[in-house]
Amino acid sequence: MTQTRRQASGAEAEAAAERFLTAKGLRAVARNYQCRSGEIDLVMLDCSEPDEEVLVFVEVRFRPHDAMVSAVETVDERKQRKLIQAARHFLMTRTEFEEHPCRFDVIGVECLEDEPNWVANAFETTT
Repeated sequence: MTQTRRQASGAEAEAAAERFLTAKGLRAVARNYQCRSGEIDLVMLDCSEPDEEVLVFVEVRFRPHDAMVSAVETVDERKQRKLIQAARHFLMTRTEFEEHPCRFDVIGVECLEDEPNWVANAFETTT
C-alpha cells in the first residue's frame, strides 16, 4: 500500500523525533502502538534519573512552519484523553512496565531540518 504525502511526512517526523529523543538519552520501547482507543507514536524509557526509569508516551505532531497553530498546540483535550486511554491499554498488556512512573511528552515538528520542539510532561492524567 502506498503512503500519502501526509503519511510520509508524518512517518519522517516520527523518525526525526525518535532520533532526537535517542540522542537525549531516551530508549525506544515501542513505535506506533495501536489499540482500540488510539495510537501512541512512541513509547520510550527515560533513564536520566539515577534510580528511576520513567516510561514516556510520546505524541509526535507535524505541521508546516506556516500553519496557523504550532504542532504542539494541536494536542487538545480530546487527543489527550485518547492518549491516556491508549497508555492504560499499553500498561495492561506490557505488565513489565506497570510499576514505572509515566509521563506524556509532545514533540512538535514544523520543519524536518530543524530541531523538534520537545515538551516534556506536556499534560497529566486526572485520575
